[in-house]
Amino acid sequence: MSVKEIPYKIYLEEKEMPAQWYNVRADMKNKPAPLLNPATLEPMTARELGQVFCEELVRQELDDTNPYIDIPEEIRSFYKMYRPSPLVRAYCLEKKLQTPAKIYYKFEGNNTSGSHKLNSAIAQAYYAKRQGLKGVTTETGAGQWGTALSMACAYFELDCKVYMVKVSYEQKPFRREVMRTYGASVTPSPSETTNVGRQILKEHPGTSGSLGCAISEAVEAATSAEGYRYVLGSVLNQVLLHQSVIGLETKAALDKYDITPDIIIGCAGGGSNLGGLISPFMGEKLRGEKDYQFIAVEPASCPSFTRGRFAYDFCDTGRVCPLSKMYTLGSGFIPSSNHAGGLRYHGMSSTLSQLYDDGLMEARSVEQTSVFAAAVEFARVEGILPAPESAHAIRVAIDEALKCKETGEEKTIVFGLTGTGYFDMVAYERFNNGEMTDYIPTDADLEAGFKGLPQV
Repeated sequence: MSVKEIPYKIYLEEKEMPAQWYNVRADMKNKPAPLLNPATLEPMTARELGQVFCEELVRQELDDTNPYIDIPEEIRSFYKMYRPSPLVRAYCLEKKLQTPAKIYYKFEGNNTSGSHKLNSAIAQAYYAKRQGLKGVTTETGAGQWGTALSMACAYFELDCKVYMVKVSYEQKPFRREVMRTYGASVTPSPSETTNVGRQILKEHPGTSGSLGCAISEAVEAATSAEGYRYVLGSVLNQVLLHQSVIGLETKAALDKYDITPDIIIGCAGGGSNLGGLISPFMGEKLRGEKDYQFIAVEPASCPSFTRGRFAYDFCDTGRVCPLSKMYTLGSGFIPSSNHAGGLRYHGMSSTLSQLYDDGLMEARSVEQTSVFAAAVEFARVEGILPAPESAHAIRVAIDEALKCKETGEEKTIVFGLTGTGYFDMVAYERFNNGEMTDYIPTDADLEAGFKGLPQV
């Protein structure tokens, strides 16, 4: 099929929506290192993890062998409200850049929660309901995950308690109100409502918070209330599994028109979107069937991949969670209050960390003002106002397309547009007013975080 015959938006039919999630760990030669019990430093057992997470989610978390896991029909029925999501050819952006590159983006913002997070939120809420729980607790950075989970919990009539990173709670009041509209309680973190929150405030008075802080509070809230479990929106293996619907649909749409991508790009905070997008393509690479260039894009202010260390670390600031081997800046690292709240986590998915350490993907860090410049350029020609997190992927997609312009190469670039930025207008206002600044931590700043790494 010629390029002219390829539609502007590639839609799959409902029957083409995945019936199974893909588990990339099954094809990995080097499996992600196991979670460790912080008290014994032994691998966490299913029973131990079951005190924090839902039983079925624990099974998914520990499954390194089954490549495909059936998606329950009730979850697939919910997915049909907004899936399959479109794969869009960015013709207008290509024209603006005058590049021979072909640019596609998988748009995940076409649901009420505004992002890809709903793919895992509805799955986790489903398993909590099936287990007979009263409710769940969680953290949220920019608010996409909290919004998605509150929507999912409303659907299954579950209580939802959200600890929102304080800087985002203050910057994005409307995101907070969407959560409350869906019935969730929303607490700025760190707070005075938990022991760990009070301790963090004592040690870091006036802190703007971090995802690590909010995780600690959410875990304490879950483990101290009967009938509750904690759920997480990124980082964990189970979350990457649920998000594989993104990559599976992307691959199916490309295959439908015999398109093979050269470069696949995703923003990276904890890893949910990136891992979900690249999983089936990475599987082909791991099996030796095809080769792709994978690029993870992170903020220069929180450079887990590009400047972090591959080591066991706590998943949370309060050090109440298991230890995970990942690229990390140290659980005590408090990132600057940039506007990409969903990318302000100190560590990275253990699955993606292992793939990165094995040289199967690369990573780049970008500064905040250049990210928003790319977001504005994209919005003006493609008509979608992207979330600041998504704009990290846009930045590098544009950079790669401009390289093609210089070399004359006709590469095919695919990136994940994780969600919309209509609740991020404070950030856009600061950029448009010329008030936005860049912050890059010094080596000394990072060393302070590394000193707190546990000796494992």
